[in-house]
Amino acid sequence: MSQMPQQTAVSKCPSCEEPLEPGDRFCGACGYDLSVVPAPPEDSPTVVMNGAAPGPRPARDEVDWPTARDSDGQGRPAPVHAAAELPGTDSGGSPLPSQEPSAPEEPAREPARESAREHSSGVRLDRPAEPDEYPLQAPAPRSAPEPAAAAPAAGAGGRMCVACRAGRVDRDGYCENCGHAQPRERDHMEQESGPAAAVSDRGLRHLRNEDAFSVGCTVLPDGAPATVAIVCDGVSSATRPDDASLAASRAAGESLLGALPRGTHPQQAMHDAILAASHAVNALAAEPATAREQAPHQNAPACTLVGAVVTAGLLVVGWVGDSRVYWVPADRATPPARLTEDDSWAAQMVAAGLMSEAEAYADERAHAITGWLGADAYELEPHTASFKPDRPGVVVVCTDGLWNYAESAQEMADATPLDAAVRPLHSARVLVGHALDGGGHDNVTVALLPFPAPPQGAGSA
Repeated sequence: MSQMPQQTAVSKCPSCEEPLEPGDRFCGACGYDLSVVPAPPEDSPTVVMNGAAPGPRPARDEVDWPTARDSDGQGRPAPVHAAAELPGTDSGGSPLPSQEPSAPEEPAREPARESAREHSSGVRLDRPAEPDEYPLQAPAPRSAPEPAAAAPAAGAGGRMCVACRAGRVDRDGYCENCGHAQPRERDHMEQESGPAAAVSDRGLRHLRNEDAFSVGCTVLPDGAPATVAIVCDGVSSATRPDDASLAASRAAGESLLGALPRGTHPQQAMHDAILAASHAVNALAAEPATAREQAPHQNAPACTLVGAVVTAGLLVVGWVGDSRVYWVPADRATPPARLTEDDSWAAQMVAAGLMSEAEAYADERAHAITGWLGADAYELEPHTASFKPDRPGVVVVCTDGLWNYAESAQEMADATPLDAAVRPLHSARVLVGHALDGGGHDNVTVALLPFPAPPQGAGSA
């Protein structure tokens, strides 16, 4: 009798993987015909890692595969090459440059540099050779050349970093080596001109320095010396207060130094200098129409101004706003004095007899100014006054960033060094430090002028 086709022995249904019983011709779950299950294909030999087959292969697959060497012929294992060591191409399809292995006698490289190229876990990322230091970045301090050789490279960009002293400062004000933001040029300024000196500092709370100053010395028509100082304080609630103070101080200083040698009386020269400063600040309000459209509610640039002219026998002061001038005698035998009156709410209250000075300056409205330089000033009233001190001393010209911490004339005299008349720059630094030690809530600017004006060529000792 004919035999039924031999059923393929399977334990699970090829269709639904339901367990089967021996002798089943159909799946009890899905009805799959188990007689059509194909026979398993012939097994192919597994190729071992060295490419050799464990047994003979069918004739159609016979290939003369190379067999890897087990040794280098001298009893040592054959060297194994990582894939990264084989020739390759970059992302553009160009061949990667080959990197020859180091000779055994090559001296070891510095660990810090080696770590940039060598692998630590059997992997090496080959890439085109890179310099140890990038051209735009100054070398690290530990590997920097001698200062004499490093100075030209660091200075090529104009300034050297104040933090690491090795990197160049880029156009944005950051060190190309360590990334530190550099202090702005106006954050701290010092200048000495003949016997006069001035120091300005940003303070501890403000983001920028909105003060500015101008100091200089000249000669009167009769040959007598004259010293000039102008100090300006930008109005923070106005637009571009730092530009306003800078423009005013420069214009007033240039006006004084130009008028005094021509024989203009110092008091008249001071009055004209304040007007010149006012014109300079007013010119800043002429902004492009696009700027006004973007910020239509901003105030015009504005600042205060105070100045002094010292000659052989005359002291002239001028001001608009709440910056001040103090007189401090050198021998401290006579009382010091404040030579200006504030254009402020507090001063008006005191002048009207409505409040005492202590009460007025304790009020939160005390420092609201009633006079300033700027296109939106109500009416410009330059104040000037002349004095003839009977003894040597020093003239202190300052913003409220200083006198807030030494308000009375006696407090200012106590903070002023005894040798201020012969060491004005040092003494100006001391006074700025006094304000910073007190809290430095505002920008601090002070100029010192000895009285009488010493002969030309005399300066700080």
